[in-house]
Amino acid sequence: GISQSSVVKFSQKLGFKGYPDLKYSIGQDVARAGADPQQAPDEPDNADHYLRLGDALRRSKAQAEEETRQANPREEIERIVQLLDGAPKLFVYGLGDDGLFAREFAMRLSLLGLLVVPHTDPVLLLANLSAARPRDALLVFSEYGNLPQLSQLSRQFQNMGGKVVSITRHTANPLRAHADASLGVCAYDRTPQVAQLLYRSAMHALLDFLFVLLCHANPDRQRQLAVNLERIDHLLDS
Repeated sequence: GISQSSVVKFSQKLGFKGYPDLKYSIGQDVARAGADPQQAPDEPDNADHYLRLGDALRRSKAQAEEETRQANPREEIERIVQLLDGAPKLFVYGLGDDGLFAREFAMRLSLLGLLVVPHTDPVLLLANLSAARPRDALLVFSEYGNLPQLSQLSRQFQNMGGKVVSITRHTANPLRAHADASLGVCAYDRTPQVAQLLYRSAMHALLDFLFVLLCHANPDRQRQLAVNLERIDHLLDS
């Protein structure tokens, strides 16, 4: 028979975390292939194009968020929450559009009292890796996870005893396969502009849930958030 370790290694060679991840991805591909993209419910000839576009976008966003929720097991998310909450220092990295998600989430983590080091430049991140210590965590935002420098930075961070959490599309990619933990975003559409909107919507929903879980995992985080928000209000009112 085939050993479990052989199955895991085979799945990782394809860019997946393990066999369950590979199995889920295959199931999603089969489901999308079986759906008829041309099939649409009958609509009256005088249907308002404006309303139809709005309804279609809302349904697509809801579907992307639900698929993303199903693609990320509770055990993995709870493990990431514990990892982030217990990390002495958090490095958060994203390049280009991924940097927008990284900066926003880094700011929210800072409001919880976490020591966060955000980066959008791989050279600066590499220079700051000397400050990494065991149990520190690195969150890497990369939509496709294929940039070689990201894998290189992740390996160096792991060699220093840190843990890497990748946040990518729910596809096979090198960054995700070799991260210590991963979050996957499901967002697919035939039109590129809608696909990007779905990705952003599903990403925000996933990060919002992660943020709420972090708040509830540690009461001190909620108190620190309240203090920081009050300070910001006073600063804006002054």
